[in-house]
Amino acid sequence: MEPVKTITGAVTDLDRTDVDTDQIIPKQFLKRIERSGFGEFLFFDWAKEPGWQLPANPILTTGRNFGCGSSREHAAWALEDYGFRAIVAPSFGDIFFSNSTKIGLLPVVLPEAEVRALAAAGAGEVDLEAQEVRFAGRAVPFEIDAEIRHRLLGGLDDIALALLQEDAIAAYERDRERNGPVTTAL
Repeated sequence: MEPVKTITGAVTDLDRTDVDTDQIIPKQFLKRIERSGFGEFLFFDWAKEPGWQLPANPILTTGRNFGCGSSREHAAWALEDYGFRAIVAPSFGDIFFSNSTKIGLLPVVLPEAEVRALAAAGAGEVDLEAQEVRFAGRAVPFEIDAEIRHRLLGGLDDIALALLQEDAIAAYERDRERNGPVTTAL
């Protein structure tokens, strides 16, 4: 996973509330065995609506409760594959929020008025190090869990976090009591 520090660029606005994971990536596209290629199916049913446009900009603004519904990690994969790097909303579904941070997609919670102002500005910068969203000459602070921030800034997914403990894991395996035959020796 690439480190997340600052995401700068144009803003795409999806002015809808309670967008669930089935709307983000419908169930018929969950059969893929790779983690890539989901972006082309993002908001598949909505994309058929007349006038639908969803530019693939680095920042997506949206309404409250984004990513609610089922716990499919494919929703975060589809948004990232499409080109979004940060999603700014008044609130997120808890599991979607967690799934996003585990792949380097940055969910940012701001008050609804600030989300609308960022959308109206059309461009902005999300700075994870400073914990600020900057747009139209303003800087709006945001909160994020310190451990999540550390993982994102370091580009650390779950495997990378485990590998940071490689020495401790090796010591545990070396020192633990073994009853019975050893099955790891070749």
